[in-house]
Order: sequence, then C-alpha cells, then structure tokens
Amino acid sequence: MFQLLPSGFALPDVQYLVVVAGLVAVAVLALALARPVVREGTVLALTPWMVVGAGLYALYQVDVIPDVVAPFFSSPIVYLTVFGLLGFVWGLSSLASGPELATMVIAVLGSGLLLAVVGIALVVGLTTTELHLLWPGLGLVVAVVLTMVAWVLLGQVAKDAQRTTGLAGLLVVFAHTLDGISTAVGVDQLGFGEQTPLSAVVISLGEGLPTEPLLGTAWLFVLLKITLALVVIALIAGYVEDEPTEGYLLLAAIAAVGLGPGAHNIILFSISPTQPAAESLVVTFEPLAAAVRPLVATHPFVLDGGLSFLR
Repeated sequence: MFQLLPSGFALPDVQYLVVVAGLVAVAVLALALARPVVREGTVLALTPWMVVGAGLYALYQVDVIPDVVAPFFSSPIVYLTVFGLLGFVWGLSSLASGPELATMVIAVLGSGLLLAVVGIALVVGLTTTELHLLWPGLGLVVAVVLTMVAWVLLGQVAKDAQRTTGLAGLLVVFAHTLDGISTAVGVDQLGFGEQTPLSAVVISLGEGLPTEPLLGTAWLFVLLKITLALVVIALIAGYVEDEPTEGYLLLAAIAAVGLGPGAHNIILFSISPTQPAAESLVVTFEPLAAAVRPLVATHPFVLDGGLSFLR
C-alpha cells in the first residue's frame, strides 16, 4: 500500500492538540479582525518564521526539546504552533499600530527567534564535539548559485513575471531549490532517507540511470523542484499584480512549503549525531566544546532534561 503521509508524521496527545487548536483559533481571529495588508516586504518578514518552525522540528528530532513541551514541536504540529504565535503577533500588532509597523514587528521577532534556534543548534553541535558542516554548507552554496541561474533564466522567458513577483518570487525559487539540493545531499551523500513518499518516488526514478555515478539519484527531484517553482511564478504573477494581498500571501505559502523542508534538512544534517555516510566529513570543535559544555550543563534547560544526551 502506498504511503501518503511523511514518515515521522504523528499527532500528539489530545491535551496538546487542544492547546494548539486554541492558539491557532486566537491567531485566526486576530488576523481576521486586522486583515493585514501583504506586500513584498511582508513576505520577506515572514521568512524567518518559516525557518524557525523547521529548526524547532530538527531540534525535536535530536531530543533537545524538554519532554514536557516536546509534543508542540513534533511534525506536523510544530508548524501550527509557530503559525499560532505568528498569527497572534501579526494580527495584534496590525490592530495596534498599522501594517508597516506590524511588518517590522514580525520581522524583528522572527529574526530573534531564528537566531535563538540556530544558536541552540550550534550549542548542540559544539557540546557533542561535532558539527557536520561540509555537506550542508556546500548544499547551501549550490542552492544559492542555482537559484541565481534559474532567476536569470526566468527573466529571459518571463520578464514580466520576474518583475511583478520581485524578491518574493526570488524567495520561492531559492526555497524550492534549497529543498531539492538539501534532499539530494541527504540522500546521495549523507545516507539519510527521504521522509515524503511522493518525493521518494521521484528520487527512485533516478536510481540505475547512466547519470547516477555523476549526478546521484536525486537530480530529477532537484530539476523538478526548480522547474515547478519557475512555472508557478510565471502562472500566478498576474494574480499578484491584480490582487497583491492574496497574491503575495500565496507566494509566501509556496515559499514556506519549500523553505521549511530545505532549512530543516540543513539544520538536521549539521547537528545529527547519526551521519551514516559522512563519518570522515566531521568538523570537530573539541577545544571550544570543552569550554562550552560546563556552561551548558549548568543551565536550567539542561537540568530539566533538555540536553541530557549531550553530557
């Protein structure tokens, strides 16, 4: 029987579901009352939140989150948890201060949360004396390069779409390119499996092809992700121009579908204690780890069991 849901997809106990449902309901109410304007800058302000959800799920997977709150950060509940917080802050700030200041508020708060999540991830890597930075870093660089190439090509065949969507469109291309490249890195270089069944089917099509020794098995998935991102931008550019609030909100949603998984892969691959095919590619930080570990060990977060596996 074909599996439709990603592996690791599970709902927490009912008490956690009730809390998250209440948070989401309050967020939706706040947004409905505020009806915030969405423009190009708004999409960019939402970007850190997309990565925050992904990073929290990666931290959950390496058992960093304390048990009492861990279910809030499992998949897929973590994305509803983050949306609930984002929606409440966005709606409340829009009602209190208007759209421009609200955009600044969500950008600043999202960036702060992102720095905190990345900081915790770095502490995890340092206190285990290992950060697996090579392949995730190379994947990020390749994603940036391919994004720029794809964006230039879009300008050649659909210049109006490129102009209309602007940086929001560029974000969509980068998000899905990062998802594709990071998946390829995980599958072909680090020995991780693909969690999403449909993506796994696409990747399996590359197995056994003459291109496998040179390009690996996931190159079809990468090509498909980039192509779909460009096609979607070309198709909805007119909608963005005619209905900017709905159009930019749609672009933000499309970007989140790619940036979330892509950022999750990069963070998880960097800090996961299990790297099946990459033992020789470890960057060690033993001297720095020796200095950091006592500080981490005395933090209340650790005493609650959050980082107990690092001791």
